[in-house]
Amino acid sequence: FSDMECGPPRINDKLMRFFDHCEKFLTEVERNDTALYHVEAFKTGPEMQNILKKVAATLQVPVNNLNADLIQVAFFTCSFDLAIKGVKSPWCDVFDTDDAMVLEYLNDLKQYWKRGYGYTINSRSSCILFQDIFQHLDKAVEQKKRSQPISSPVILQFGHAETLLPLLSLMGYFKDKEPLTAYNYKEQMHRKFRSGHIVPYASNLIFVLYHCKNAKTAKEEFRVQLLLNEKVLPLANSQETASLYDDLKNHYKDILQSCHTSEECQLPKVNNTSDEL
Repeated sequence: FSDMECGPPRINDKLMRFFDHCEKFLTEVERNDTALYHVEAFKTGPEMQNILKKVAATLQVPVNNLNADLIQVAFFTCSFDLAIKGVKSPWCDVFDTDDAMVLEYLNDLKQYWKRGYGYTINSRSSCILFQDIFQHLDKAVEQKKRSQPISSPVILQFGHAETLLPLLSLMGYFKDKEPLTAYNYKEQMHRKFRSGHIVPYASNLIFVLYHCKNAKTAKEEFRVQLLLNEKVLPLANSQETASLYDDLKNHYKDILQSCHTSEECQLPKVNNTSDEL
């Protein structure tokens, strides 16, 4: 790699932090106190109240001294120590597996309603990033067709879970038949939307473009494979492990052609005109 020259990384927050620049998302979800209704309702629901009573008894403190947010802090302290340092925190002793599943659901509810399928704008605001990925793939395909060297054989973009979850939702991954709510915890025990599995630490989504030399037709020349967290992610439309590039573009043509972030993210205009008396 000694002959490779890398300039300083370019920061493009409009692309990687699209949610910070989407007025509709900011107004209707991020700054809207009622958007996370199901998260707040679950905090006071029977599953969380049960944990509150158990932890209060273990710590020998009045249950009124505890609330769901404090329980979450204790659980995160346990899980962060385990994940980052490989150390079992004393806070882990106040929870059992059933408690962990309830607290996982509480976190999934937040991700679902703020970054996932809860509101259409959550994922639609990510179409700027989705389109950018396909522009890079298109460019590589065109260069290969013209027998030119690929100008950018590898493109790396860095963001957070909040960047990846909306993108995967836009693509139709990990969607359950019923929405996650404060009231269907038991029904959602086998849900697909498990944010800890989808976007763990160092999560990553890779688009791999293949050029097939033995292709019989021009359409079969280019194929794409997706990997999520370094494991093959079957295509949402066919469950195949790889797709013809043209077929993949066709499957997502609505997003590629008609999803315009500026329009998607515009707030509906308020009609202030009133009839004079």
